Amino acid sequence: MKAKHQRLWLALAAVAAIAVAALLALSGLRDQAAFFYAPSDVTPEVLASDRAVRLGGMVAAGSVARAADGVTVAFRVTDGKATTPVTFAGIVPDLFRERSGVVAEGSFRRDGSFVATNLLAKHDEKYMPPELAGKMHETKSLEP
Repeated sequence: MKAKHQRLWLALAAVAAIAVAALLALSGLRDQAAFFYAPSDVTPEVLASDRAVRLGGMVAAGSVARAADGVTVAFRVTDGKATTPVTFAGIVPDLFRERSGVVAEGSFRRDGSFVATNLLAKHDEKYMPPELAGKMHETKSLEP
């Protein structure tokens, strides 16, 4: 075999190895990716999937209810167009309150409610996740 052919086979093997590594990385990330939804983005297809998702919006005024166990919190997330009920069992962030931004990680139930496994609250008056800012811009309102 000539040196030219050896270099060609080596280059093809390198391209194949890079393609296999990229496919493995993408397949690993596919299972870990969490999609972001605002309450008005929730569709029957989203409700039917068992994927981990993020639900973002503002905590609706007067919606926070704490259970007697001291750990479970129920509230509603709104984006100005729609509202989604959320249940979270755990310690809520210190900045979690009504009329503040929140991103809840978890999954939807078939009835349209959301069960959160993690809550993220905004850290100051100016912060808003980029996805949420885009959705609020579409509704032309930051108030619920």
